[in-house]
Amino acid sequence: MARYTGPKSKIARKLGEPIFGEDKVLVKKNYPPGQHGNNRRRKQSEYGLQLREKQKAKYTYGVLERQFRNMFEKASSMKGVTGEVLLQLLEQRLDNVVYRLGIARTRAAARQLVLHRHICVDGRVVNIPSFKVVPGHVVTVREKSKSLEVIQDSLAGFNHSKYPWIEWDENVKGGKLLHLPQREDIPENIKEQLIVELYSKQ
Repeated sequence: MARYTGPKSKIARKLGEPIFGEDKVLVKKNYPPGQHGNNRRRKQSEYGLQLREKQKAKYTYGVLERQFRNMFEKASSMKGVTGEVLLQLLEQRLDNVVYRLGIARTRAAARQLVLHRHICVDGRVVNIPSFKVVPGHVVTVREKSKSLEVIQDSLAGFNHSKYPWIEWDENVKGGKLLHLPQREDIPENIKEQLIVELYSKQ
């Protein structure tokens, strides 16, 4: 499936946040890319702010436009606050859960682990990054993949208690999704209400 493979630092600078993880370029150049990026810019319009938040959410979770739109439509048809439900659906993606468990240092790395069949859900190998993890599912590293250096390095010193909706089990090198996260538990700096307002106009 297609995914964004362009320069990540340029996107991070455009959005003004290290959405792909620690970014040394963003620290040095904390202004938008381009010839006039360091100049004073005009105030963004309401639409511009809303579009910016959608782009930020898409790039943060590694979701393409059509996927994101379908997820929003699903969220709007479910019970609860649409913006919060949207973020919960994004958090339920298997690649995101693998990232939250500390098995991979970035969501992109987590996606690769899933695609390369290193991850199991309830004991069965799943190689679909968008697979929906539901409460009760146990996500683990495949037995023959537990010795991979990239996984061991990522897990070394990781604080598994920082996400209260996931329970880590060191014995199985995996964790269980206890419940869906509340909005205050999701650390991403995304103003989801602006995304809801953007789609409500279309």
